[in-house]
Amino acid sequence: MNTQLTLIETTDFKAARIAQENRVIEKALQILDQRIFTRGPELTSPSLVADYLKLQLAQQDHEVFGVVFLDAKHRVLQFEVLFHGSIDGASVYPRQVVKRALAHNAAAVILTHNHPSGCPQPSQADRTLTARLKETLALVEVRVLDHLIVGEGRPLSLAEYGWI
Repeated sequence: MNTQLTLIETTDFKAARIAQENRVIEKALQILDQRIFTRGPELTSPSLVADYLKLQLAQQDHEVFGVVFLDAKHRVLQFEVLFHGSIDGASVYPRQVVKRALAHNAAAVILTHNHPSGCPQPSQADRTLTARLKETLALVEVRVLDHLIVGEGRPLSLAEYGWI
């Protein structure tokens, strides 16, 4: 009789352990699904993009250059500040932008940088860099949707000015 009771207890313990493991596996699959398939907010209008980037860059006291990496539906995969500069400039390397775009499997990007002086007007260097990045990223089938400059007031969109 003792052996039969021990066998029942062992079977119940195994069943409980398996049930608990199944719950852990199910939770792990949910977390994995969220990490792989859940994207950030959809940035479907210039004002949403401007608000998003203003929040990301407005507090910087030196110039930074960042990229919003987007999937094919323009949902945010990741925002990264890739380059840090001084109070009036940052060196940007197209090769590194391409590497990060490919690493995120991005279909599109939005380029951005801030002007700590507050004036969001693009310099000729800003416009030249944008054209160069657009050409370079096109080689790997990544579209440049916009380049926003964050300063005082509303960020300036190069796309809205027809410069992209």
